[in-house]
Amino acid sequence: MIVGLVGKPSAGKSTFFKAATLAEVEIANYPFTTIEKNEGVGFVKVECADKDFNVQCNPRFGYCMDHKRFVPIQLIDVAGLVPGAHEGKGRGNQFLDDLRQADVLIHVVDISGSIDENGKPVDAGSYDPAKDITFLEEEIDMWYLGILKKGWERFTRQIKQENIEIHKALAKQLSGLKVTEEMVQDSIKRLGLGQTIGSWTDEHMKQLATELRRLTKPIMIAANKIDMGQSEENYKRVRDAFPDYKIIPCSAEAELALKEAAKKELIEYIPGESKFEMLKEDSLSDKQKKALEFIQKNVLKKFNSTGVQDILDLAVFDILKYIVVFPGGVNKLQDSEGRVLPDCFLLPPGSTALDFAYSLHTDFGKNFVKAIDVRTKKVVGKDHKLQNRDVIEIMANK
Repeated sequence: MIVGLVGKPSAGKSTFFKAATLAEVEIANYPFTTIEKNEGVGFVKVECADKDFNVQCNPRFGYCMDHKRFVPIQLIDVAGLVPGAHEGKGRGNQFLDDLRQADVLIHVVDISGSIDENGKPVDAGSYDPAKDITFLEEEIDMWYLGILKKGWERFTRQIKQENIEIHKALAKQLSGLKVTEEMVQDSIKRLGLGQTIGSWTDEHMKQLATELRRLTKPIMIAANKIDMGQSEENYKRVRDAFPDYKIIPCSAEAELALKEAAKKELIEYIPGESKFEMLKEDSLSDKQKKALEFIQKNVLKKFNSTGVQDILDLAVFDILKYIVVFPGGVNKLQDSEGRVLPDCFLLPPGSTALDFAYSLHTDFGKNFVKAIDVRTKKVVGKDHKLQNRDVIEIMANK
């Protein structure tokens, strides 16, 4: 599962990416700082199962703080998109292609309105950030449409000559975008397009492209730079104008500052929390103290967090509806090296005990016998649907 960061140049994508991953990336206030996509590991946060067993876990991957488990996810930061990207403007085709494998998109918007549509600085508040939401969605929808229409005449002839079912043919053509046969079939039915592909108009195809994009690349909005000028006012206006979107206020710069301070052990900070604790106040310069005070007053106190962790969590658990499942034993929560609940798996909604067995190892799936819910000690079958934070033991033939 891959989370993609998108937005116009200088909106703060690279800062968001670095705040989420602490990877070394170039950050500057000019268009196209990022030319090639950045890839890194971010984390989503869940209540760790260890607290239910009165133990402390020892993660092999990710980490745990105060029984908050941080589970790794893959993040990609794509270079800035500008109006006309689907036509190749701003190296747009390359950047759009970088998004093919993303499962959900986080659109980082400069909510302060201090950069224009091309990412160039303007007077703060003089640009309407609502325009960014509209233009970016349109660019990605048009990109989908371009792929859908590629070789359309030859494609329609082939369907007629070989009597291929439309939904199967279209799913094959769009498979690189993670489009499935079921998605195409449901979308055609929902839009009332009918099975005669030759009767579809350009508008019909645009509607289908948009529908498939929504299913395969849902978008949520990170209202970045919330601690600047007219940002709060702009955020409320944009939130009301786009009620169907999840729009979360955030300050990627504040999150990065807190993570860097925590890394240097100057403060204790759990990502996504509304406070931090000073550890080495005497080691802080007056400038650092003022910066931390500003973050506490203008970001954490006002919005309960910097927003970065909340956005990642919402993208994975609320939009994609993934769940986390811990492998464990009824009689033993440790692995062979003595690590307690060392692993935590992200699984798509509707995952079964058998799906989980395969995610652990192909042999567990092939030789599945039964699964046990470690909390209740009840035996469950292969078709049992798992719930978030389940701890499951898989029994398989050797």
